[in-house]
Amino acid sequence: MLEPVCPELQKFYDIFDQVDQSKVSEFKEFLEANAVNFNLFKDGTFIERSFPFDMIPRIIPKSEFDELEEGIIQRVKALNAFLNDIYNDQKIVKDGIVPREYVDSAKAFLPEFMGVNPPKGIRTHISGIDLVKDAVSGKWVILEDNLRVPSGVSYPLTIRRAFRHTYPEFFESMKISKIKHYGDELKAAMDYVNTGGLNVVLTPGRYNSAYYEHSYLAKITGATLATGDDLIVQNDEVFLCSYDGERQRVGAIYRRLDDDFLDPEEFEPDTLIGVKGITRAYRAGNIAIMNSIGNGVADDKGIYYFVPQMVKYYLDEEPILSNAPTYLPYYEKDREYVLANIDKLVIKDVAEAGGYGVLFGNRLTSEKRAEIIEMILAEPRRWIAQEVIEFYDLPCMMEGGIVPRKADLRAYVIHGEKVTVSMGGLTRYAMEEGNYLVNSSQGGGFKDTWVVEL
Repeated sequence: MLEPVCPELQKFYDIFDQVDQSKVSEFKEFLEANAVNFNLFKDGTFIERSFPFDMIPRIIPKSEFDELEEGIIQRVKALNAFLNDIYNDQKIVKDGIVPREYVDSAKAFLPEFMGVNPPKGIRTHISGIDLVKDAVSGKWVILEDNLRVPSGVSYPLTIRRAFRHTYPEFFESMKISKIKHYGDELKAAMDYVNTGGLNVVLTPGRYNSAYYEHSYLAKITGATLATGDDLIVQNDEVFLCSYDGERQRVGAIYRRLDDDFLDPEEFEPDTLIGVKGITRAYRAGNIAIMNSIGNGVADDKGIYYFVPQMVKYYLDEEPILSNAPTYLPYYEKDREYVLANIDKLVIKDVAEAGGYGVLFGNRLTSEKRAEIIEMILAEPRRWIAQEVIEFYDLPCMMEGGIVPRKADLRAYVIHGEKVTVSMGGLTRYAMEEGNYLVNSSQGGGFKDTWVVEL
């Protein structure tokens, strides 16, 4: 079902009907000229490709976005409080809000970092909160919290520049909230937690799917783009090594690689992209790592179930935004419901991400359904089940004209001295009709998101 046309979107269409639509090709030329890629690595093959882009933006009325912003800020504050708690006193576990098993068995929980606290108590420096708009209720629903290495923010930032250049008419006639301050806000957050020294964006290198983004973010923040080979740890401090042998101390690292590859001393010993000894510097309080080590426990799909309760527990507030209706087979009542209704639910493996490990019960063969039931019974902690959210389609320009496609929204949040939400975000859409998996890693496209005030 297409999202209803609001007055703000109608104004876009009124202008769109009058502009030179042949200039749409300039967007593709701009993306190719600037190497705006989201590369795929599938079946052992590296595929370098331009990120599919649609010029019809998602338009959200500012009054609607204001409520979203308030709810997202509330959620990120609660998640940061949870992480600080879970790596210290674990009061939420002791008080019976979150079962201990859900923490201890979380793949990304790192008990060896208990008692290690990051600068300024901030762990959720950069968050990506994924939402959809329910076509039944008309309300926004949170599908997922991304607190490890959320990607994608560079794409709306980049395409906004192309939009303003190619079609200035929209920006002259519409009151569109600006997003160009994102780089300044990210730099301010890096400076706020910096322990003394340079700001660095740590990239795995050009073969990473989001390498374009890494270089882009380094540019707009004035940070140094570096690989693991460029950094060295001495006396529990991190230094950037230049080609002439000069060494400069580093105070904050926006890392774009997962915990497993961050430090061969602590994690995967064969990693070639990490920094040997960086966890020693982190434990000593000599480096701010953004996002913090061990954050993955908070975006575990099983822990997601408890986030509304975290809001009440840590903030003493009612949640502004809701989760999708979710069931934990860990609980007997939920398990019975899941097994009885598996053909109507979405089943997710809690350890997977990027659209992987997602199974739609109504698309499973009877044999596969029976197999999944056995797996749920054997490992109930490994799975969650959710009601299928009939979220809105958005209009997308494709070769056959304007067609409806499922789309979500990733909102970007920066947590520095204060918590801010970018006044836009990344709207991802499925390339195929009826496909509910819109993730970029599944081959989806993207469009800009405009927050518009009449």
